[in-house]
Amino acid sequence: MTALIVNNEPIEYKLDPATPLLWALRDASNLTGTKYGCDSRDCGACTVIIDGQAVAACAVSIGDLSGARVTTIEGLGSGGLHPVQQAWLAEQVTMCGYCEPGFIMAIAALLDSNPNPDDAAIAAIPNLCRCGAYARIRRAIDRAAMAVAASAPPAAPAVLAPQAEPAKSDRFSLGSSDEAHESPQ
Repeated sequence: MTALIVNNEPIEYKLDPATPLLWALRDASNLTGTKYGCDSRDCGACTVIIDGQAVAACAVSIGDLSGARVTTIEGLGSGGLHPVQQAWLAEQVTMCGYCEPGFIMAIAALLDSNPNPDDAAIAAIPNLCRCGAYARIRRAIDRAAMAVAASAPPAAPAVLAPQAEPAKSDRFSLGSSDEAHESPQ
């Protein structure tokens, strides 16, 4: 028997300890939001959060997880939608929907550990979308990150040393020069 905490509920699985978590969740707990996609850790459709980390549920057996805290898509929002789920809806990411739960779980785990992820951290999300909704997914990540940052307690003010004004050529601009964006007089 393997005891886990799944979506904040204690569960004892009377299954072979070698049973992949994916099948314990889907078949024994009827938590079918965790999708079977490839069984080889390649697609991420079965991603869940285990002790704060995004993990492919097809890649870990329940015997290796005794006492672990597992969160599935069904348990992600506590009393409402998680900011990632809200952003997913707002950006109309859904296409076929099959990759959705895994992507949402991977993004939620990322934002929990890093509320302001850079491009490299976002690119490291290994999940695949066979429909190619990557631009929408990226917008949802950005929107969710802003929501998470807005709900975070304010950080202590940093003491910054005065810095010189950057050279004009070092500043970001949308056009060829800053003057192109000034209003005529």
